[in-house]
Amino acid sequence: QVQLVESGGGLVQPGGSLRLSCAASGFTLGYYAIGWFRQAPGKEREGVSCIGTGGGFTHYTDSVQGRFTISKDNSKNTVWLQMNSLKAEDTAVYYCALAYPQYCSGANINTDGYNYWGQGTQVTVSS
Repeated sequence: QVQLVESGGGLVQPGGSLRLSCAASGFTLGYYAIGWFRQAPGKEREGVSCIGTGGGFTHYTDSVQGRFTISKDNSKNTVWLQMNSLKAEDTAVYYCALAYPQYCSGANINTDGYNYWGQGTQVTVSS
C-alpha cells in the first residue's frame, strides 16, 4: 500500500539547517507530485513546497523561497527538503504528501488533491 515516511527533524538553532527526507513506497514516485506541508500548534496546515514528477518543476511558498530546496530521486523513491537559515517561525510538524501532478503548479500549495500523508516529523528552531 502507499506509504510515506518522513525523517530528519530535530532541534536546531536559528540560522541553522536541517534536511528532511520522505521515503516513498507502494507506488511509482515518478508518476506523482510530492508536497511538503507544515503545521504549527494552533495553526492550519500550510503548504511549504512541492515538486513535480521528474523533479524539474518545483514551487515554494513565499516565506521559504530562497531558504528551502526541494529535490527528489525517483530511483531511490525519496524526496528531500533542505532547509537553511531556519527561523523560529519555521517550527512545526512537517509532513510529506502525495498527489497527481496537476496539484503541484505555480498556484498556492494547499492540501487539495493530496490524499496520502506521512506521519510527520517535528522541527523545532530555538536557541
